[in-house]
Amino acid sequence: MSKQVVGLKIGASQLAAATVSVNGSASVQQVARAGLPGGLVSAGEVRDVEGLSVALKDFFKANKLPSRAVRIGLANNRIGVRTIELAGIADPKQLANAVRFRAQEALPIPIDEAVLDFQVLEESVNAEGVPVRKVLLVVAYRDLVDAYVRACRLAGLRLTGVDLEAFALLRSLVPPPTPEAIADASALVAVAIGSERSILAVSDGRTCEFTRVLDWGGVQLTGAIARSLNLEAEEAERVKTLLSLGEMPHTIQGLTPEQTTQGVETLRGALQGFARELVSSLQFYQSQPGSLGIREVVLAGGTAQLGGLAETLQASVGVTVRVGDPTLTVGVGRKLRDPIGPAYAVPVGLGMAA
Repeated sequence: MSKQVVGLKIGASQLAAATVSVNGSASVQQVARAGLPGGLVSAGEVRDVEGLSVALKDFFKANKLPSRAVRIGLANNRIGVRTIELAGIADPKQLANAVRFRAQEALPIPIDEAVLDFQVLEESVNAEGVPVRKVLLVVAYRDLVDAYVRACRLAGLRLTGVDLEAFALLRSLVPPPTPEAIADASALVAVAIGSERSILAVSDGRTCEFTRVLDWGGVQLTGAIARSLNLEAEEAERVKTLLSLGEMPHTIQGLTPEQTTQGVETLRGALQGFARELVSSLQFYQSQPGSLGIREVVLAGGTAQLGGLAETLQASVGVTVRVGDPTLTVGVGRKLRDPIGPAYAVPVGLGMAA
């Protein structure tokens, strides 16, 4: 029997959802997006629980989304992710205690203020014949998680899980590992560019090796356009979506050819800050023991649809950059009419965890 889960991304400026049916394989049955009033969510944290609950209730009702099985994602620098190794522990209860003990050493979050989860990635035997487990550890501040959970419950949503957006992003954009890909031993980097911030996740093809939240989002591009062309924020947002970093765009209503050229140059200049943050994060990852070479960078999020963005970033990063397609790892229901673009990568990945 198939199981249906709504993957829900709660951003700073919008809500995005994907209803995913899982029955051996995953298939997207429905997608929906809507704007979110400012001030409800900021920097990955809920600022107004009741206000967010009202917005969620209206969103689910307007789009006729099922509310009985919802999985949400979190993206915040107050969440710690580490990979640890534990040797000589066979009993599951002892393993949980050992993970909890190691969490106090590995992550800068007091355990009595935290929510902890872990997953065994690999099991092996070392040279001395002792069993060794490679464990992925995630620790988040309890108040951070509780605010999202309370908002969802007030909206009448039944949560089946809380996940990291970084994990969901990789789930939807990284295809199942092949023997060739495993032998290649290189990393794929997924980057979802949000309104206020962006999520970076590095995968070896099987697990998340590294993740970071970057304080840069599409709003920086909108602001740069507004200042450069002396436009209101709403008009600057419209202009941004019509500009292209590749070939010179067609005539844009309300702009002269000179203003259009100025807008493109403004976008290119504003993107340099993001490119520097991206390169800095990748250099930090590669400075860690056991890190892999970067194979490619895959973009997601609404801003990923900006024309010429991948090519522009590729020139700065020095590796292949492309726009991701969530439909490469998931089926599409026959009744689905809305396109599933890179903006839906995180909600699709959340739904796939059913």
